[in-house]
Amino acid sequence: MTTPGLQATAERGASGMKGRVKRVAHLALEPLTALLARLGVGPDAVTFMGLLVSLTAALAFFEGYFPLGALLVAISGLCDLIDGELARRSGIRSRFGAFLDSTLDRLSDGMVLAGIAGFYLVHLTELVLEPSQAMVEIARGLEPRTWAVVSLTAVLAMLGSFMVSYTRARAEGLGLECRVGWFERPERMVLIIVAGAFGVGRVMSFALILMAVLSFSTAIQRVVHIWKLTRGAGLDS
Repeated sequence: MTTPGLQATAERGASGMKGRVKRVAHLALEPLTALLARLGVGPDAVTFMGLLVSLTAALAFFEGYFPLGALLVAISGLCDLIDGELARRSGIRSRFGAFLDSTLDRLSDGMVLAGIAGFYLVHLTELVLEPSQAMVEIARGLEPRTWAVVSLTAVLAMLGSFMVSYTRARAEGLGLECRVGWFERPERMVLIIVAGAFGVGRVMSFALILMAVLSFSTAIQRVVHIWKLTRGAGLDS
């Protein structure tokens, strides 16, 4: 059993690692950020650009171009880093900008996972229309229902990712700090990028399962954390 002390140490280590990676990424993107600032490009424009790239990534996944989708997700992630850095550099730190960024991030995540789920669902439909292809896959040990299961897993991963964001947002809306759990948007994007680079196959299936499990685990961890701060501490009626 993991003790609270060891868990807290692990979380601090993960947070420190993420912070170091983020600083390195910001340094690497500094020339591009400076160029965009000189050109007068605002952070909101980059945020919308990231959304458009994510939509294109979703379409790429839907059509079965997984490596291309992975590349586009990576570019979308760079846009997410750049818009925040532009806001800090220009001094434009509006509450609406922060709200817009978080909202479009959720939309981007949902679209990408919907594109992946759609690919598997469409392939299942094609098997229904082409029984000969279904027989070939069954002979290889791949049951048609496998495609439905993978599509459902992508939907569960989407729900889990939304729960991770919602639990923190709701807690902070109540004035409670909720920074526990390490599996957040950057980790989900890295998982999709790595799995997508391998193309259509088992790697993406395993990645979706892992994403669903880790996302719901993080959400549950946050629920438990807020319970400890409120009812568990006797501070809630």
